[in-house]
Amino acid sequence: MLDKTIAFLGAGNMAEALIKGLLRAGNAKPESIIATGRRGERLETLQRTYGVRTTQDNLAAVREADVVVLSVKPQALDKLLMHVATAVDPNKLIISVAAGVPIAAMERRLGAGARIIRTMPNTPSLVGMGACALSPGEHASEADLAVATRIFQSVGTTTVVDENLLDAVTGLSGSGPAYIFLIIEALSDAGVKVGLPRYTALKLAAQTVLGSAQLLIETGAHPGQLKDQVTSPGGTAIAGLHTLEAGGLRTTLINAVEAATRRAKELGEQFLEKS
Repeated sequence: MLDKTIAFLGAGNMAEALIKGLLRAGNAKPESIIATGRRGERLETLQRTYGVRTTQDNLAAVREADVVVLSVKPQALDKLLMHVATAVDPNKLIISVAAGVPIAAMERRLGAGARIIRTMPNTPSLVGMGACALSPGEHASEADLAVATRIFQSVGTTTVVDENLLDAVTGLSGSGPAYIFLIIEALSDAGVKVGLPRYTALKLAAQTVLGSAQLLIETGAHPGQLKDQVTSPGGTAIAGLHTLEAGGLRTTLINAVEAATRRAKELGEQFLEKS
């Protein structure tokens, strides 16, 4: 149990995922969680569903909290930081989930001594299967990192990286679910093309992706080794793989991660220009 009051500034999907995960894991009590947002009906839903406290007053939430989770879009973060800066003191841990926004930029708004941990979770956190990378700022302690890790482990796995790698994390696992959903959709379309009913094709495609990932994680085997276990000489899988390689799937996925990483860097640079 985290004996701390946690304020989520922004009541979107990621905030709800973390609230749900913290309560399910027994890491927090409903009364120790505060969620803020602009839409009253959204706050009412969170309060009714999880029993947490809600408010539209960000300053009041920050003043009361030990841990402040900045769970708004990057485009809204600068305005939010300027609004709550007077309520942030060195006793508070600040955790950001805003893609691309550097710790240095947040320190300019909150003060150079702010205890900040920047994170990059992803949307499978909504079902407790997320992947999150964390990077502590200069003034965040090992205890701060342990608190942040525990929060995000309630919705999946975590790893600690240097901040200069977080844009790459954004390009890979942060944006990665979108790539996988596209792949599942394409596999489902292919199943329909060769005669399968839509629901059957989608179910088989999704379970194949899920099961393959779990097989890799549990065995610890290299993906190339697992691929080779499926491909028999002159068989169906090698014929399909040849088509994928000819179509440039591997290169296209690499390019997608690079493009998303560049965009994350651009968002950070834009934020630094404003701060």
